[in-house]
Amino acid sequence: MSPKTKILVVDDEPKIRMFIRANLQARGYDVYLAQDGIEALEVAARVLPDVIVLDVAMPGMDGIEVCHKIREWTDTPIIILSVKEDEKIKVRALDEGADDYITKPFSLEELLARVRVALRHAAGAPVAARILFTAAGLEVDMTRRIVYLRGELVKLTRTEYELLAYLIDNIGKVLSHNEILQNVWGPEYGGESEYVRVFIGQLRRKIEDDPSNPKFIVTVPRIGYRFVNPETSQPKDRVTS
Repeated sequence: MSPKTKILVVDDEPKIRMFIRANLQARGYDVYLAQDGIEALEVAARVLPDVIVLDVAMPGMDGIEVCHKIREWTDTPIIILSVKEDEKIKVRALDEGADDYITKPFSLEELLARVRVALRHAAGAPVAARILFTAAGLEVDMTRRIVYLRGELVKLTRTEYELLAYLIDNIGKVLSHNEILQNVWGPEYGGESEYVRVFIGQLRRKIEDDPSNPKFIVTVPRIGYRFVNPETSQPKDRVTS
């Protein structure tokens, strides 16, 4: 029998913790609970969950700080819960390593869908579809899901890697924000354009020599992005605004 998927739920409100646990357990997940940031870090290190559902507003260490600390040692998918539909908080959470963001109150089906997306990212794409991409010092081994820049290992979160792999799979093609969302995050997504902007920024900081003048991930104004091979692209392709 294969082991159950482990999900850590972190929230300072007991009713929310119990509600989420009951519904996840009913669907076969193994659920662990934490009521604050300190306990979340301890439980995460002990049980090594497959997904973390993490509230933002908690006394003491808030969810974004917890997210930052967890990202120091693992790329486990993190879904942020928040009562605030605030783009600044959402962008900050994504910048600190969160993979997804749900605003309270949320429906159970929405949460379950986001968990499934996180698990898809964790599982990765089939090996048979993978290739080795090399250009201008960047090497992406899509069989082993490893990225190097001039021989140095580049640490990416699972979502960052899936985004990079999708861009490379569509090298030279202009991709809209909506196309990227639906193919990287899933068909449940469509209006979260800030996700794309934040994760593109994170990728650029990790693989570009000059993130403000990118050579791999170029912006196509009012449409989206295109991944190019700087060794073969023409100067006219270097749109970065």
